Amino acid sequence: MKKIIFPAFLIGAMCLGFAASAQTMTPATPITPAKVKKPRPSLPDTVKGTTKNGVDIVVAYSQPGVKGRTVGKEIAPFDGKPWRTGANEETTISFSKDVKLEGKEVPAGKYSLWSIPGEKEWVIIINKKTTEWGTVYSDAFDVLRVTVKTQKAPAFTELLKFSVGKDDVSFAWGDYMVAFKVK
Repeated sequence: MKKIIFPAFLIGAMCLGFAASAQTMTPATPITPAKVKKPRPSLPDTVKGTTKNGVDIVVAYSQPGVKGRTVGKEIAPFDGKPWRTGANEETTISFSKDVKLEGKEVPAGKYSLWSIPGEKEWVIIINKKTTEWGTVYSDAFDVLRVTVKTQKAPAFTELLKFSVGKDDVSFAWGDYMVAFKVK
């Protein structure tokens, strides 16, 4: 009898052990790529402000770091191509009222913000499309383009940083600062 009970007990314990390990190793719901949140390489940020004319402006973007590279060369190259003016998803800018951006009219709403970096001038692009990854750009959706002078940043800025002032929106990155008037 002992010869039968011990092997039966051993086989039963092994079966329970396998069943328990199978249950802990298999998730109740399968994990799909859409459910996995990957960490973003650049920190998200949102800045808000109100102009002296009462326009609420919101800029939502991710902050790429310079990380020892040179703006205009390795990052945001001065090659005449549009840049998402941030990282990850498109940078967006929202206006609560109709505005004049560098003297050109822009209806109230939410837009993607692009730019064409340059050593002496940057082209600011306001685009209607706001639902794409930050590398998908089409000039067919441009609302306007304006050219503004590049300025030297007051101090080196490692992470891209936007600001909303009383009559402008600006961003600083590396040794550069770019500002555009909003009324």
